[in-house]
Amino acid sequence: MPTRTSLDRTANPPRVAIVTGGSRGIGRRTVGRLAADGYTVVVGHAGNQEQAEAAVKEVVEGGAQAIAVRADVADERAVAALFDLAEAEFGGVDVVVHAAGRAQMAPIAELDLAVLDDLLRTNVRGTFVVVQQAARRVRPGGAIVMFSTSVVGLAFPAYGAYSASKGAVEALTPILARELRGRDVTANTVAPGPTATDMFLDGKDEETIARLAAQPPLERLGTPADIAEVVAFLASPAGHWINGQVVRANGGII
Repeated sequence: MPTRTSLDRTANPPRVAIVTGGSRGIGRRTVGRLAADGYTVVVGHAGNQEQAEAAVKEVVEGGAQAIAVRADVADERAVAALFDLAEAEFGGVDVVVHAAGRAQMAPIAELDLAVLDDLLRTNVRGTFVVVQQAARRVRPGGAIVMFSTSVVGLAFPAYGAYSASKGAVEALTPILARELRGRDVTANTVAPGPTATDMFLDGKDEETIARLAAQPPLERLGTPADIAEVVAFLASPAGHWINGQVVRANGGII
């Protein structure tokens, strides 16, 4: 069952956004950023109920509406139920931000294939399942935003499986945009560079973090707020002419 807030139903309800992976990291920051723009937000999460409820609380304290809903993004029934709930509670869906994902680093020769299967299930199947529902349901004027990684182009060793899974998302992006012809709905992908999230920092020593932070000409790691700003732009009317693109938000790493 979702975590609910009291709803103030008005004659002109706000635009509605679903954010998967909304309980932490970039997804969590995106929840807050979209709420600040006036969106009602459905916070999708894989099971971190405490963090999802904290995200909802922040939105409500800021004067917007939110609910938290648990859903495995690779489970088509769970994702359909997530969209059903958003439509039942708020009347429709205008923006879908698919920020849920997994990362596992290992040389190709050493990666456990069971780990590869889990990674592909979340990052490839999960993306397909979520955007399939989004393509069916997002209202005119809306936006679908997916996530890749700048590592796809940088070809870092040990990132083979993760990069391959995100390369699939990049291939999907222009096709989805073209299939949405006539719907007035955009589809884009954001590909962050090194960003200071728990997932990125986990297992890295200070030397590695410092080396990665020095790579962009801006000489720092990205922050979840940096990426959330890009997402908010793509979701907004100001960003609606951008469509079918992979936006490499990485501070200038080439």
